[in-house]
Formats: sequence, C-alpha cells, structure tokens
Amino acid sequence: MAMLTQEPRARHERYCAEIELQVRKLRDLVTSGADLSATVPMCPDWSLEQLLRHTGGALRWVELNVRTRAKEEVPETDVPLHEGPERQGDPAALDAWLAESGAMTVAALREAGPEASVWSWGWEHSAGFWARRMAHELVVHGADAALTVGRAVEVAPEIAADAIDEWLEIVEFVQRTMPHDEAAELRGPGRSIHLHATDASPEVDAEWLIELTEDVVRWWRGHEKATVALRGPLTEVLLAFYRRLPPDGGKLEVLGERELLDFWLERATFG
Repeated sequence: MAMLTQEPRARHERYCAEIELQVRKLRDLVTSGADLSATVPMCPDWSLEQLLRHTGGALRWVELNVRTRAKEEVPETDVPLHEGPERQGDPAALDAWLAESGAMTVAALREAGPEASVWSWGWEHSAGFWARRMAHELVVHGADAALTVGRAVEVAPEIAADAIDEWLEIVEFVQRTMPHDEAAELRGPGRSIHLHATDASPEVDAEWLIELTEDVVRWWRGHEKATVALRGPLTEVLLAFYRRLPPDGGKLEVLGERELLDFWLERATFG
C-alpha cells in the first residue's frame, strides 16, 4: 500500500488531485440521474442535494480564505454563491456549480502552495492545512453521497490512512484547546483502542493504537493488544471511524469491549 510522501509540495499536490477526483465523483452522481431528494443515511436531516450544496459551499469558503490569505475567519455570508444555484432540483445548474467550486478551490490551493499563511481553526495556519482538510472532507462526504445512491465507496489507501491520522490529530487538538468539549470525557485510566486494516501490505503500517489516559488521548501507528479492536478493510475502518458505517457490519468486526468503541465514537467528533 502506497503511503503519502513527506515532501510538502508533493503532499499538497496529492491532496489537490484528490479534491479534483472527489468533485468529479460527486458530479457524476448528479449527471447520471441520482435522486437529489433522497435522504442521506448518515445525515438524515439532509437530502442528497443539500449534502452536495454543503460540500460545494465548503469548497468555496476555503477558496476565499486561501485566495485572500485570510488572517481571520471569513464569514460564509461573504462567500459568493456559497449556498449554490438559486434553483433547487436542477441537475445541470448543480453540476456546473460543483465543477466551478472544485476548480476555483484547487486553483487557489495550487497557487498558494502548502506553506502560504492562511487562517484556520486548527493547529496549523496554512494553505497546506486546508488542502489536507478538504481532501478528507470530500472523501467522507463523497462516501455519504455514494452510500445514499447505493454505490460502492473506494478510497485510495494512502488517503484513507492519512484521513484516520488527521481525525486523531483533530481529537488531540480538541483535547488541548477545548477542555469542556464532550471529547474531554474520553480521558480515563487503562483503556485503549486498536484499529487494524486487514488488507494492507506487510511492508506498511495500517494499524493504530489509541490510548486513553487520565491526562490526554495519545495515538501512534502500530500493532498492540488493546481493550477493543476494530478490524476490517481499510476503507471500511475509515468509514466506521467517521461514523459512516456500523463498526460491526459487513466486513468489519469488533473484538473486545464494544462499549468502549461506542463511547469513543459518540464523543470523538467535531463541527
């Protein structure tokens, strides 16, 4: 299984290419006649069209932040066409808007490069932060869209593994900066979670150990015995960890204390 390079510009370009790919997949759903009024299973308050408008609006919001090298958060109300086409239920207009949203965002990210200073809500204030965040945002919402219409979800292994890394980094960040967040309840003695991708090659770590201590949540790549383990193909592990699939459905299995995994999934979230 290929892993993402550590060279900043190459990683940045890989994220930009993933954004382009995921936008193409979303557009294909629109142009192939998907029911835009269908309910998104894991986001039941949204129709498929609302999911697509949310995703395109997020791209446009990031584009404006990156292009202007924002020093503070740009209000969504300042983003042109943030809500999408005026007319609802128009596949052609929605497709054109998504295409423009993706192209604008990738162009801004590529022009900025990974090290350009840009406001973010996270631990790194750079265009590179946003390229990575939006690549994973589109992977997950692309999975939401695919599952809504009954399509298989396919994620490149290096992107799926990096998305799990980033999710754990977000939980770490929330622990440090939002002590009253629900995630603070995760801390406690002697508990751990093991994520095990069963389809990875022997040469590559696609396993994670998450340790919940009284002071902090820690994690690292590796194989160790834990209080509970989530095992299965990497894409399915990713989607279960993002609460898009049940953790013991299909090709996934839970070994050990299922209650701890549920406890984590209920609290390790943001936004």
